[in-house]
Amino acid sequence: MRTSWSRRPEAAPPLSTVLFAAAVPLLLRWRALTRLPAVLEPRGPLPPPPSPTEVWSLVARVDHLLAAARPLVRSGCLVRGLTLYRVLRRAGAEVSLRFGIGPMEDRMAAHCWIVYQGEPLAEPRDPRPLFAETWSIP
Repeated sequence: MRTSWSRRPEAAPPLSTVLFAAAVPLLLRWRALTRLPAVLEPRGPLPPPPSPTEVWSLVARVDHLLAAARPLVRSGCLVRGLTLYRVLRRAGAEVSLRFGIGPMEDRMAAHCWIVYQGEPLAEPRDPRPLFAETWSIP
């Protein structure tokens, strides 16, 4: 009997993850940000929440897939954030996706990041002091 990937967080499905990430620019062109939850949230019951170790394993797996799929998959926080959110939610993780704007050097910049257990997940530095939060999913 085959186990669903959503019940095995350490094994995000490579093809569907890469295809979703590659489609993010088109998705954003056709959908307003406020309508993204309908696309990103899983349908039906969620599996039990993964452990923190499993969440970190999933993040590493998705980051590896995104890097390996370049140039088919664009780099950047939007592709990474939307893809991670989708994969983590389907695995049962209680995460949110935050969007913010803030000054970077001599211009304004935007950023999005995943929050897990109240903290930014897998960010090189905490984005909260740098970006004023403007919107979040959910």
